[in-house]
Amino acid sequence: MLAEQEILAAAAALDEAEINRKQIGLLTLKHPDMTMDDAYAVQGAWVKRKVAAGRKVIGWKIGLTSKAMQYALNINIPDSGVLFDDMVFEDGATVTKDRFIQPRIEAEIAFVMKKSLKGPGITVFDVLNATDYVTPALEILDTRIFRVDPETKKARTVFDTISDNAANAGIVTGGRAVKPDAIDMRWMGAIVSRNAEVEETGLGAGVLNQPARGIAWLANRLAQYGEEGIEAGQVVLAGSFIRPIEARHGDTIFADFGPYGSLSLFFE
Repeated sequence: MLAEQEILAAAAALDEAEINRKQIGLLTLKHPDMTMDDAYAVQGAWVKRKVAAGRKVIGWKIGLTSKAMQYALNINIPDSGVLFDDMVFEDGATVTKDRFIQPRIEAEIAFVMKKSLKGPGITVFDVLNATDYVTPALEILDTRIFRVDPETKKARTVFDTISDNAANAGIVTGGRAVKPDAIDMRWMGAIVSRNAEVEETGLGAGVLNQPARGIAWLANRLAQYGEEGIEAGQVVLAGSFIRPIEARHGDTIFADFGPYGSLSLFFE
């Protein structure tokens, strides 16, 4: 386990990287014996810094829910991060060029909760009963840690990503809100274009075969770490069903969710 001072130092470095838009080195290079528990401890310390600075927690994001991403990182479980109020963008918003470092976009289904969920033992049916509605969503990813170390060429690991708040940076919700029992979320999907060219397509089934399963996993994981759980009114991003799309300067990202509406962002 990392020492408390090492955890706090890593959180401070991540915070400074986000503020200054300057990436830091891989934590797993600096701490080769780092564990998943260490990574969540760093994330938790960073979350506390953000809250102390006046940010409000509005929900959660779940990542690494697709088999393709899990195979790429040699893991078999998702990861999670925390959503803050300053991460919210309106549908059709312009993202200023000085906001992020290396933004990427994922298409997801957002769950808006009407009841709290506290593990252990939370099931998919518990999630559906606790959900007010689901809606199309885009997640903006950013990396405060190098994806690949410039000197050693070592790629970041899942422990780096978890420490980096699961690469979480922004959220857009919109389109048509739907009650969870009025839709088969496995077939809710999107066609995602960049500058009018289709880049990715996907279906909700790509998220653990049922997007609600990720919400149950999150509630149970939070219980393992002694946290309160998912609260009523919070938003939870269930996980992407497409490959991340690079959002370059001048790009327009458009996600067509068919009968459930569309979302877009423009990057200066």
